[in-house]
Amino acid sequence: MELEQLTNEIAQIARLAGDYLRQARTDFHSDLVENKHPHDYVSYVDRNSEKLLVEKLHALLPQASFITEEGTVEQEQTADFQFVIDPLDGTTNFIRDNAPYCVCIALRSSTEFLIGVVYEVCRDELYTAYKDGPALLNGKLIHVSKVTDLNEAYAFLELPYNVDDYKHTGEWMYRQLYGRVTCLRMPGSAAAGLCYIAAGRFDVWFESFIGRWDYSAAALIVRQAGGTVTNYFGNTDIMNTSHIVATNGPLHAEMIQLLQEALPYGIK
Repeated sequence: MELEQLTNEIAQIARLAGDYLRQARTDFHSDLVENKHPHDYVSYVDRNSEKLLVEKLHALLPQASFITEEGTVEQEQTADFQFVIDPLDGTTNFIRDNAPYCVCIALRSSTEFLIGVVYEVCRDELYTAYKDGPALLNGKLIHVSKVTDLNEAYAFLELPYNVDDYKHTGEWMYRQLYGRVTCLRMPGSAAAGLCYIAAGRFDVWFESFIGRWDYSAAALIVRQAGGTVTNYFGNTDIMNTSHIVATNGPLHAEMIQLLQEALPYGIK
């Protein structure tokens, strides 16, 4: 399997889905939005985007199975390769016509990520990476920041929908970071937040109770851009986790320490 060529072909498919999202936003029917969980939405746009991706990716690599957010295709994980897809990461942003939102495609084996492609539609930004290859933004090399002092960091504090399980953790981390880091932001798209770490725009990102489709593609991009991605306990095996912390590298140990201190407050 020639990863660089395959990455470029997957990137073209991501752009096709992004074009669909851009067009769909112009005449979006908000009355057709559904609740998957409290404050966690899905629409016909998510499903149509996923169907487009599955069709094109299956034609590209028929031997691969799929792990998808919206379940429009059988979720089969026994094949040697799996595509992990989020057809619209940042649905809540999309519904209200806010940026950012993304198309996310990862290709993985049973043990490692091979390809990551994230297309951020609002800024027309295509992030790509493959195993042992460069991390690129619209074809240009990107790298994480060189910030070494948490006081100078730009940080993302994402708050998942699982309020009862995460509220105390979120409050703890907010208290630790607010007024200490340079700024705290919440992009509303896990993939975009991770890619902004890879591009050096931000230095710290973390979120819990997320799906593999939310982070798989972007996590590889961060790593190939020189960053560090683990679970909340510092484990680098994130193939099937639900909580992720990503940093530029120098800040990672300090972030893990803060998250460890938050353990009594709700992290599971």
